[in-house]
Amino acid sequence: MANMREIRERVASIQQILKITNAMYLMSSSKLKKARKALEATDPYFYKLQETVVSILEHTPHTAQLYFDRRESIPEDKRKKGYLVITADKGLCGSYNHNILKYTEQELKKAPDIDNCYLFVMGQVGRMYFQKQKRSNERFVDGEFLYTTQNPTLYRARDIAEKMLEKFRSEELDEIYLIYTDMINSSNFETKTVQLLPFTRRHFAVAPDGSLKKLPKASFVPSPEEVMSYLIPQYTKGIIYGAMVEAFCCEQQARMTAMDAATNSARDMIKELSLLYNRARQAAITQEITEVCGGASSIED
Repeated sequence: MANMREIRERVASIQQILKITNAMYLMSSSKLKKARKALEATDPYFYKLQETVVSILEHTPHTAQLYFDRRESIPEDKRKKGYLVITADKGLCGSYNHNILKYTEQELKKAPDIDNCYLFVMGQVGRMYFQKQKRSNERFVDGEFLYTTQNPTLYRARDIAEKMLEKFRSEELDEIYLIYTDMINSSNFETKTVQLLPFTRRHFAVAPDGSLKKLPKASFVPSPEEVMSYLIPQYTKGIIYGAMVEAFCCEQQARMTAMDAATNSARDMIKELSLLYNRARQAAITQEITEVCGGASSIED
């Protein structure tokens, strides 16, 4: 059995850890509420934007648009695919990062040619992981795509959206996918893939069979193509921003769960050490009493 001094030192160190884990839990809770509030404040704008795009597609079903070009002339094994992956900047959030990295590896294995795949990773954890992977393609991970996932903002989402749209317009990429973690409820998360570009009309389908409704003719100034060329980048920014906030909320929720479990474990350890300390203290007291009684008996003899 450890002596009382060792037990006291260990209890003191665990109490310090308990304070840290509890503080991290409270910080994650505050960040989660703030991010959710920011997303709810911007949702109406992007929902209205989506309705406007649907209206244009309904009234002009045959409108050609750059961001809807599927480039079907390019064979599947020659198509250049980009993956925008959202991970965390830090650990201590359970299996959150591990699940994203594992899921991304599985998605890359589905590609016909890994050399035609390019990663744009948000978050230090994912960036360091994929940069350490040995790939034949040196441009596998974009080294200049340095974005943090902390405190997602519309400005950052717009910057990322412009980079993705530019690579699609310049035909550096033929398809762009977004990989992030979606929050189903407070305890369940799901890593999912969303095709960011090119858009399809089924992205905005409103009928049960996936077709668009036929409405009376409407006019768009200066033209439907010009209106769409302005709306689609804004809508893309909304998708990326929503994914960033969802991923950030999932990270904070995962960290809250991990820190809560760590705090409970620390409390349990302190209880066990308190019992050991009391036993050691009782043994020391008993030994002292025994020694005093033994000394008194020897004096009487």
